[in-house]
Amino acid sequence: MAKNIIITGASHGIGAAAAIEFGKAGYNVGVNYFKDQDGAESTAATIREAGMKAVTYRADVGNCEDCEKMMKQFIEDFGSVDVLINNAGGALSIPDGGFVDMPMSYWDSQIKLNLSAAAYTSQIAVQDMIEKKTPGRIINISSIHGLITWVKRKSLPYCAAKAGLHMFTKTLAVEVAKHGINVNCIAPGFIMTKLSYRYTEEQMDAFKRKIPVGRLGYVEDITPMMLFLADEEKTRFITGQVFAVDGGQSIDGVMDIMLQES
Repeated sequence: MAKNIIITGASHGIGAAAAIEFGKAGYNVGVNYFKDQDGAESTAATIREAGMKAVTYRADVGNCEDCEKMMKQFIEDFGSVDVLINNAGGALSIPDGGFVDMPMSYWDSQIKLNLSAAAYTSQIAVQDMIEKKTPGRIINISSIHGLITWVKRKSLPYCAAKAGLHMFTKTLAVEVAKHGINVNCIAPGFIMTKLSYRYTEEQMDAFKRKIPVGRLGYVEDITPMMLFLADEEKTRFITGQVFAVDGGQSIDGVMDIMLQES
């Protein structure tokens, strides 16, 4: 029997690539989006071409009421939640200046999008998994900037939220383990998506020099880990973990030495 997965932020980038790969792997997929309806519909159409069910859901995941409505509608449409991937996030529209100049409204929006959203969706998913005795899987998509700082872009709230997502992953994993539910997290490094092309070639080269494997990441580097962590059999003894998929970039300290030697 096909399993049911819902992925937030699945209209483009890592989320869209993951949704398509899960469809190819035989999952029915809920595709969440907020602004990019065309991207979400394109993603869903590709999944349907693979012979699987796909439904799009518009919701602002930084809004608790939106998340509750979306998750309950997904359960009504698909019958249950087997896998939830909390992928939506980002640090765009960063205001000028540092923390002392930061509007607290920006802080609040970043915490809601990059941390609270995972709690909003996960609560409904866990309730359903426990009620139906589903050995569910929750996968949170974080960032290496929950492990290392990103000061140059004045992204203090983004880093704080992603670090919080790591601890949310660990503490929720402990609470729900007795129900056969596993919770893990992936912390990607620099992954090329359409948003990456706002950087200059010089900036791209600078990013590349910070990565030990010598190249930037691609969505194809992330999706295999998602598929693995969603697999009930392969991950029976894996929960509460944060997996950095970053070409070694987050090995702080080691990177400083390498850059000095290069």
